[in-house]
Amino acid sequence: VSPGTFGKGKLLEPMFLLSGIPGQEDIHLWSSIPFCLMYVISIVGNSVILFIIKTDPTLHEPMYIFLSMLAVTDLGLSIATIPTILGIYLFNYREISFEACFAQLFFIHSLQCIESSMLLLMAFDRFVAIHEPLRYASILTLPRIGKIGLVFLLRGVAIIFPLPLLLKRFQYCRANVLSHSYCVHQDVMKMACSDISINSIYGLFTTLLTVGLDSLLIFLSYVMILKTVLLIASPAECLRALNTCVSHLCTILLFYTPMIGLSVIHRFGKGSSPFLQILLGYIYLLVPPLMNPIVYSVKSKHLRARIIRVFVK
Repeated sequence: VSPGTFGKGKLLEPMFLLSGIPGQEDIHLWSSIPFCLMYVISIVGNSVILFIIKTDPTLHEPMYIFLSMLAVTDLGLSIATIPTILGIYLFNYREISFEACFAQLFFIHSLQCIESSMLLLMAFDRFVAIHEPLRYASILTLPRIGKIGLVFLLRGVAIIFPLPLLLKRFQYCRANVLSHSYCVHQDVMKMACSDISINSIYGLFTTLLTVGLDSLLIFLSYVMILKTVLLIASPAECLRALNTCVSHLCTILLFYTPMIGLSVIHRFGKGSSPFLQILLGYIYLLVPPLMNPIVYSVKSKHLRARIIRVFVK
């Protein structure tokens, strides 16, 4: 497929080519099996979490409402990424149009900003629950949670919205073979034959303003949580308080570790292994939606009991 079509001196809209695992094209069909399983588990797991939280009035608490927001975001990420991945591995369909690629990267980056915001809200929820247990219900009321959620939703959309517009002004005259099985801003902008410095600066700005700021505030929240917990006289109560944060800490590690690793490789790891980039890319987008329902189901006794009750019936 030609990366760009020329006609009467004008470069027409390019067709990008997505990539699977280089050199492993003969086993792509077998490779599709784990991706299909991850897709099904992510969709079913997050849908079950949403269903149980919605139908059980005892779970209409701030912690579970934030968890349901996280589940919605994870569902969106799975729906935005897995179809193009399965298209490559099941049908060897690598082409993606200009508009579809930009739409996909908009949804991927917006949803990741929103997920980062949800993790920040969940850290704040844990801080309030441990530091102000008597005022917990009065601080995190349902209307206030709704307003905060809306603000973070609009923040994610507003910050990411310029990215497709900035990419659309470029001409793409290189071999437009992307590094991943989906479109992300860092990957697409490298395909341009124009000056990408504005995109690079704005991409760094969006990362610092969303993931960078959120991770800093999450860290400060846990510093305050630890400070509060250390003031608790009883070691048993101290451990009980920290135990309520374990699921959230696991979710933070699952989300931020591969994202930071992939961002560093894209910007500074020019000599890094392509396979490492691809592996981190899959972990970065597919593992959090898969693991978050499992982590919270295992750690939350109430949620686990409700899930067992639903499936036993």
